Amino acid sequence: MTAAGWFGRKVSSLLPAEESVVPVAPRGTSARMRATLREPGEAMTPRAMRRTLQELQAIVDPHVSDVEGGSRAKAMADWYASATAAQQHDLWLLMSEQFLADAPGVRLAQARYAAAVGTAQEASAAVQLRRETVSPRRRLLQRFSAYAGGVRFLVDLRAQMQPVLKGDTRLLALDAEMEYMFSTWFDVGFLELRRISWDSAASLIEKLIQYEAVHDIRSWADVKNRLDPDRRCYGFFHPRLPEEPLIFVEVALLDHLSDSITALLDEAAAPTNLRKATTAIFYSISNTQTGLRGVGFGDSLIKRVVDALQTEFPGLKTFATLSPIPGLRSWLVKNADAMVLRLDPKARARLERAVGQSPLTAAALLKAADQALADGAASPVRQWLMRSAAHYLGQEFSGTAPLDPVARFHLGNGARVERLNWAADPSPKGLRQSCALMVNYLYDLKRLDKHRALLARGKIAMGTDLAGLQW
Repeated sequence: MTAAGWFGRKVSSLLPAEESVVPVAPRGTSARMRATLREPGEAMTPRAMRRTLQELQAIVDPHVSDVEGGSRAKAMADWYASATAAQQHDLWLLMSEQFLADAPGVRLAQARYAAAVGTAQEASAAVQLRRETVSPRRRLLQRFSAYAGGVRFLVDLRAQMQPVLKGDTRLLALDAEMEYMFSTWFDVGFLELRRISWDSAASLIEKLIQYEAVHDIRSWADVKNRLDPDRRCYGFFHPRLPEEPLIFVEVALLDHLSDSITALLDEAAAPTNLRKATTAIFYSISNTQTGLRGVGFGDSLIKRVVDALQTEFPGLKTFATLSPIPGLRSWLVKNADAMVLRLDPKARARLERAVGQSPLTAAALLKAADQALADGAASPVRQWLMRSAAHYLGQEFSGTAPLDPVARFHLGNGARVERLNWAADPSPKGLRQSCALMVNYLYDLKRLDKHRALLARGKIAMGTDLAGLQW
């Protein structure tokens, strides 16, 4: 060993053993404002944090009017527009952590309410408790809504927060407060149902192209086809966002229950004779505002659209959807083996011969399904996939709600699973999500409450033919 090597080994033996690095939780805003210097990874200095908090507190100063408070909020929003993403994050933290309800006041109100239960003072004590639990954050949000662009600012701010919520739970208080406020501000009683047609402003039609979330709009010819006279498109609008649909639905007027999105979106297809139209098919529903996540108005939109269509077309008798099954393929990847085991030995052998593999694997089954779009009803692959999809829609839950997100929406509105459609969406997206299958949810207007009650008991309403497909 050389002298240098020996010396290096002796020195290293005298050094302390390396310790595993333990992640340090980021400092809260209170700790940061008490400090003198910022730490690595922090955007605002302690001094800037203190100044920004003072500006936020000035917005909710009880001695200034709503007009002045709104003016101060707009100044903060103007600063926010030019701030870095890290600085914006610091503002969210201040709004979330520094505008809490008064803890001693809440505890005192809770004690008074507990003592008043069962007495004549119970109601007034409950009111006082409710008032004490309201945070100053709510007043802050109200002041932002006071100026012309304030509601737009808040909706966009919450949309920016969504991707980071899981990684920073300190923001959950602000997010929950905003969801509560938006649920009040965007109550369906304040929304206007408006038809969107080819004669609507070009800027509005461009928003349809931008926000369409179910079936991508490929061209202006495509969007024109969706707005033709035998189609209808309706959106909910809010007075503070007058040119921005919050949610919109696309409807085809037909004389039958549609079984293919390809046919519905065919720009060369002959238009429906509206005098013979008996069926309204809801084939796309798109929310446009990520910042309004958790604010539910889709069910009200469908009800309002049904009323509008019945007024315009009294001959319409059937209201249904042609919907994707976005969770089906990923569910099959995990559960294909279990679905194969449900087959009797003869059916399993037929499926193995059709796929060309024994024992069967999920990958082989899904590959065979992609290649079987033209197969007839007797195809073992088709039969297995249809029965698996029927099981998925009729039996699979996440807690007390249907597992599939689209099923959860329509079944929660009182619809029933009416029919599965083979090779209904052979697009790459349709294959990737649901092996090209689509489903009709039927809105039987006389049985919506019955179906909702059934779902509350953990049972899903199914059409007769579809119920027969289940194992």
